Amino acid sequence: MIKPAERVNTVQEYYFSRKLKEVARLNAEGQDIISLAIGSPDMPPSEQTVEKLCEAARRPDAHGYQPTAGLPELRKAMAGFYQRIYGVEVDPATELQPIIGSKEGIMYVTLAFCNPGDEVLVPDPGYPTYTAINKLFGTKIVNYNLREDNGWQPDFEELERMDLSKVKVMWANYPNMPTGGNARRETLERLVDFARRHDIVVVNDNPYSLILNEHPMSIMQVPGAKDCCIELNSMSKSHNMPGWRVAMMVSNKEYIQWMFKIQSNIENGTFRGIQLAAAEAYNTNTAEWHRVTTSTTTVDAVWWPSKSCNGWAAPSTPSRWACSFGDAFPTSMPMWSNSPNACCTRRKCLSRQDLSSETMVGDTSAYRSAPRTRRYKRPFTAWKRCNGKATSHPSLT
Repeated sequence: MIKPAERVNTVQEYYFSRKLKEVARLNAEGQDIISLAIGSPDMPPSEQTVEKLCEAARRPDAHGYQPTAGLPELRKAMAGFYQRIYGVEVDPATELQPIIGSKEGIMYVTLAFCNPGDEVLVPDPGYPTYTAINKLFGTKIVNYNLREDNGWQPDFEELERMDLSKVKVMWANYPNMPTGGNARRETLERLVDFARRHDIVVVNDNPYSLILNEHPMSIMQVPGAKDCCIELNSMSKSHNMPGWRVAMMVSNKEYIQWMFKIQSNIENGTFRGIQLAAAEAYNTNTAEWHRVTTSTTTVDAVWWPSKSCNGWAAPSTPSRWACSFGDAFPTSMPMWSNSPNACCTRRKCLSRQDLSSETMVGDTSAYRSAPRTRRYKRPFTAWKRCNGKATSHPSLT
């Protein structure tokens, strides 16, 4: 009897993949489901980005295989983005590499730097993919804590007490998902110092730096960071392009070469039209476009668990917005949303004056028509069903 490889049993299907299937099934059954699954921008890319894609797609010579290294136009545009946004000079030929999403970047880093049995530092709470990919490749996961009382920054004192002799890679993620903790210059400097002193590669996963940040940060702004760090950056949230799968790895020439050797044996370059359109977005999106579009929502409404909804109970004086699909999240996730005028169940909205000063709208249609200018970031907490009571996941306040 044929059996799967052992690694298949070390992970589950990606959480939001499972939830999207569940939402699709419930919608097919005629239920009106408000999906709070994977966060996705609800606005399109810039107009000129879409036009460039269409222009390229009409060319008969645009549909062949593309170089895995990426088109020169895209590499140059990515380097220009780092110079313009972060004030960081990056050699487009040797110090960055286009990839088809940050999740792939996590895989390339792990394959390029870790052997089975090596240890990796993963934040707790943290993005589930860091854990899943390292399980697949046989590395040993060592969790380190983020301190709620310090804006979800790493507990460096605890890190220094750990046995780090077998650690090869440390995963960091600022601005942070799932907590919403923002990047701090001091934290980035300490991460670079930590990497240098302990001979560890620190990887900062940085897809959210343009979201509600007047001064976006990159670990590459810290002197010496290129020598010992890698940064992943993505167009998914910042440019409203999650389905386009465009991201990059930034580091020193040697690290980029090692990761590219892995990448070139796994994938080919993405569609030429996507690469040219991505370059157009990097080169021509204005600061005003980013200010308006990254201050808007990615979900339509909020489901507040209550006694009227499948036996869930909400605190009598809630201090948090909460959302769930009916079972516990493996880790809470940040969602970019309005401050709701009402608390929505799957079927109705319940006005709750004790939640905010902007209540008393009693249906989802009124909520969904709220002006975009009132939309802003707020972290959501996952609530766990427990004998008819609701208990909050500890990773968010």
